[in-house]
Amino acid sequence: MHIRAFESEDRAELEALAAYAGRGSPTASLWGHAPSEAAIYLAPYIDLDAGTVLLAQDEGALVGYLVGCLDTAAFPSEDERMAEAIRTHRLFLKPGPAVFFARAMADSALAALARRPLAGGFDDPRWPSHLHINVAAPARGTGAAEGLMRAWQQRVAEAGSPGCHLQTLAENTRAVRFFTRMGFTAHGPAPLVPGLRHEGRRLHQRTMVWSP
Repeated sequence: MHIRAFESEDRAELEALAAYAGRGSPTASLWGHAPSEAAIYLAPYIDLDAGTVLLAQDEGALVGYLVGCLDTAAFPSEDERMAEAIRTHRLFLKPGPAVFFARAMADSALAALARRPLAGGFDDPRWPSHLHINVAAPARGTGAAEGLMRAWQQRVAEAGSPGCHLQTLAENTRAVRFFTRMGFTAHGPAPLVPGLRHEGRRLHQRTMVWSP
């Protein structure tokens, strides 16, 4: 397993990997439209700060990746990236995403009536860096994810960042166990992610933090 930096010629293979790497997990997809989801969670990192993109390669093929940002406040917010993806890809006109958004509005309305918080972004100067990691199913347990995380944690420490956060799903217990093993700890409540479902179940956001 080889962990290395992203190079421009990796882009097509990386985009293909991103379209299927999370299959089977609760975090596999938001609304079932890979191009728009990549426009939120992959393309901005490549376009704005490709130097933070890390790749896991096995026998010449990409099997995992990590994208990150050392200063979240200087990066377009998730809400901004999502709004742009919705406009660009006209998601309200596509059946799968339209169902997601209708469900999200219903979830949000019910949460407002019950005065319950919903999932959202994270802004805390103690943990200004953030990351997203994805490893294809056949490469899980091979050291790819750990290699990517160790390389990212080293980069965060060398940059002088006081800490890093990530957001996953509370129901993705495998991911939560892995992040805990990598030194991350749960932070705050686990609010509902409006619209998101896995095998018919509602899902909840889990924020985790780490400091060098």
